Amino acid sequence: MENSFGKITTLEKAMEFFYSGMTLMFGGFGGVGTPPTLVDGILKKGINNLTLIGNDTGFPNIGIGKLVSRNRAAKVIVSHIGSNPVAGELMNEGQIEVEFSPQGILVERIRAGGIGLPGFLTDIGLDNEVISKNKPQFQLDGKNYLVEKALTADVSIVYAKKADPYGNLIYDKSARNTNPLVAMASKITIAEVEEIVPIGSLNPEEIVTQGVYIDYLIPSKGVNWTWAWE
Repeated sequence: MENSFGKITTLEKAMEFFYSGMTLMFGGFGGVGTPPTLVDGILKKGINNLTLIGNDTGFPNIGIGKLVSRNRAAKVIVSHIGSNPVAGELMNEGQIEVEFSPQGILVERIRAGGIGLPGFLTDIGLDNEVISKNKPQFQLDGKNYLVEKALTADVSIVYAKKADPYGNLIYDKSARNTNPLVAMASKITIAEVEEIVPIGSLNPEEIVTQGVYIDYLIPSKGVNWTWAWE
């Protein structure tokens, strides 16, 4: 496969960007759209003390939940953890810090990080102690707002159906979810893809994430969804 852009790499080389104590942002919704090969690589490398940023904590053996349920995360910034009972247990035991953010606000925080904004104002969560805790407030035109800080990370991992060697990405239906925004919000973005096709093979109208946001590409080894529910 043509690799004139130097973006196509192996899982082993991609793992050089991951380390204990890092902040990792991931695409996915309940595991759908989360890159399975990259998650397994992180797990195998033995990395821990992670700060994870994404929609949710997946399931115990699906998506990012594989890292959470094995106690590899020190903190998660998510919209919910309800689909992963292990995450709830770890939170209640004080073994993991959970920062909850309403789903729309979470996505906007990621988007803000991706376009270079430091944050934004919102009245969502003003009357909610869990959401507003420790957040600064700002008054504008006589109305109070919460200041929501933008989110960025050391590395983002995303999952796509197709890519060309430059890193232009096409997603598979709902597996697109938060991936396009996550791809924009880190120092380094690594995309796991099911198929890499030659330059010019992708319909420009179908490209969702432009290659300028993607630093590295690795082929996916796929995932067995049956065992994941056991």
